[in-house]
Amino acid sequence: MALSTMIYNHLPTTSQPIMNKLSKIHGLAHQQVVLDRPQTKTSNRVSSLTESLSHLLHLHLETPPRTNIHQINWNLYGEEKLSTPTTSPKEVIAQKWQDMHASSNWESLLDPLHPWLRREIIKYGEFAQATYDAFDFDSHSEYCGSCRYNRHKLFETLGLSGNGYKVSKYIYAMSHVNMPQWLERSKLAETWSKDSNWMGYVAVSDDEETRRIGRRDIVVAWRGTVAPTEWYEDLQRKLEPIGHGDAKAEHGFLSLYTSKKDSTRYNKSSASEQVMKEVTRLVELYREKGEEVSLTITGHSLGGALALLNAYEAASTIPNLPVSVISFGAPRVGNIAFRDELHQLGVKTLRVVIKQDVVPWMPGLVFNESLQKLEITGTLGWVYTHVGAELKLDVRSSPYLKRGLNWPGFHSLETYLHLVDGFVSTSSTFREEARRDVALVNKACDMLVDELRIPHCWYQLPNKGLVCNAHGRWVKPKRDPEDIPSPHMQENINVHALEAGMQTQDVLEPLLSV
Repeated sequence: MALSTMIYNHLPTTSQPIMNKLSKIHGLAHQQVVLDRPQTKTSNRVSSLTESLSHLLHLHLETPPRTNIHQINWNLYGEEKLSTPTTSPKEVIAQKWQDMHASSNWESLLDPLHPWLRREIIKYGEFAQATYDAFDFDSHSEYCGSCRYNRHKLFETLGLSGNGYKVSKYIYAMSHVNMPQWLERSKLAETWSKDSNWMGYVAVSDDEETRRIGRRDIVVAWRGTVAPTEWYEDLQRKLEPIGHGDAKAEHGFLSLYTSKKDSTRYNKSSASEQVMKEVTRLVELYREKGEEVSLTITGHSLGGALALLNAYEAASTIPNLPVSVISFGAPRVGNIAFRDELHQLGVKTLRVVIKQDVVPWMPGLVFNESLQKLEITGTLGWVYTHVGAELKLDVRSSPYLKRGLNWPGFHSLETYLHLVDGFVSTSSTFREEARRDVALVNKACDMLVDELRIPHCWYQLPNKGLVCNAHGRWVKPKRDPEDIPSPHMQENINVHALEAGMQTQDVLEPLLSV
């Protein structure tokens, strides 16, 4: 995939192959639904019923009409907004944290959207966004596929220190199946890894945030795909068993979560093993201190799929741990039995979806949920289905967003966070007191109206990552030693440095020079 004009551009706007794939998907939405069929031949009755109902639905993707919700004086907009904070005030939710963590599946909190819940959704969404902002997408970099910052400075560098969490562990993933373009290796022969990608991190709330939210909250944030449909053809082939019952999950998602190889440097253990080891350690640590602990897992796109697999495993292996998933633009992950087992395990899932985004329709497109209303669903173990409660957003609700088809823009996580910040209810207009910086929407796409004068795809490293050396030549910079990916060595060095009372960088430099 071309990186366009920026390193970060994980949602390219001019990729013709991607647009061709989306056109095919748009066409499929008018035809018979695509389902992951088993090897055995389905009955004529099922096939006939499926075909008849799909013709009745006449499914299509809605193009937002060119109408404004309310008039805005764009000349005054800058003066009004630039002098206001970009975040809503933090409310103490300690007495209500169970409700915010879905003790009642967020009943009566979504429409209208409770302001406390809105802020929490945005907080977790920003944790997911960090996995994009810190990811090295530059195929000309020897560190392509890694995180550009070490875990101790990740939140500080990305402006997330105010959220009150500290990163405790990075997660790396690989796959044993053919992967799409977003997992391609660096173009250089010598690179940090030829097998693994940085896929996210584990973080935990600090003491102050813990008091505010009423419990010690462990967060796992999973990175998503580079573009809306790059994984579509490669990662929706088949369902395979998970757990000990009838539950099945999509083969490609499961491969990313569970693959490992002894000969690799970063995936001698799988992403599953890495994350569960750290989550288990943190749960035991804080429970021994007598604290109440929760686990919140978040992710966008593919990251939302990995979040569900992570939640399934965590709820299955750690007793009495409140587990919630807050996902954005996530695809379907498993079959009906997978959904039912998640419910039985007590996992609470909130799916934030944009009406115009096609990724939540995959795999299998939109028809699968309709089959659940039929008596024949008990025999359809191969039908994909969504899990949990849904917060549905609409691009048309925001006066700041352009109308017309914009697939990358519809799927962008920043678009999601903008719409969450402005959502009040399905019967209300975009809230005028929305705080989040509107300019963030255009970080990697072109969704904002021209009147705002915000360049599209503006998020990139200065000079696209090049620096001028002492001789006046523009070169790729060397990473700071502490930011060079080496998770196993980093863990040992951190302990070493603490015991010796030294700074991490003081220990790193002689070791890396060997």
